[in-house]
Amino acid sequence: MGSLRSKITSRWCAGRMSNFEYLMFLNMFAGRTYNDLTQYPVFPWVLSDYSSEEIDLNDPSVYRDLSKPMGALGESRAEQFRERFEALAAYSNGVDDPPPFHYGTHYSCSGYVLYYLMRLEPYSRLALALQGGRFDKADRLFRSVASSWRSASEENLQDVRELIPEFFYLPEFLSNSNYFDFGNTQAGVPVHDVELPPWAKGDPQKFVMINRMALESEHVSKNLHKWIDLIFGYKQ
Repeated sequence: MGSLRSKITSRWCAGRMSNFEYLMFLNMFAGRTYNDLTQYPVFPWVLSDYSSEEIDLNDPSVYRDLSKPMGALGESRAEQFRERFEALAAYSNGVDDPPPFHYGTHYSCSGYVLYYLMRLEPYSRLALALQGGRFDKADRLFRSVASSWRSASEENLQDVRELIPEFFYLPEFLSNSNYFDFGNTQAGVPVHDVELPPWAKGDPQKFVMINRMALESEHVSKNLHKWIDLIFGYKQ
């Protein structure tokens, strides 16, 4: 297995394997699989601009900082995480108390996978089973790429989730083609298809294509190893 990992890494470093393929291999070596929602393959958010009408993938400013985990991207929220860690460390007796921590949640879990894939079967019925036979409250559902990014990168202390591979090859998961009734938000807005960034022009295929192009871009290729170290490597 070690020899195979070395060969695959060498191929990737030499540019003979795509970033997507390499991440899938790393997930496999880490024991992650499509067959287990609790150990589902994990992929990074690679873009940070989900509000512009157009996007230039040659502009480094449109990309997420891959050297930091999601919890460290928004500075004000990161400071709150640091304060919590220091407070827990100060009051921990080191015996009965749990060790201090920054995040009380994870970057990947079965609930996050179902959050993203709730519009597709069989994940729809699994999402229903998770919530006791009905979908979660509309305001908590995956309804907007931009709002999900803001939640995970800066707004929500309980959300540091990353992405799943489908964001880079499967546009169908963004459309409510089965016409599930997800209800209305507190503002009275019905939840149906996922709201896409303006630069996707309302087209799930275009969104996935641009996201995949971003993943394979020169900028991400030069920085992806930093995220790999965080998730699979020595910084985890």
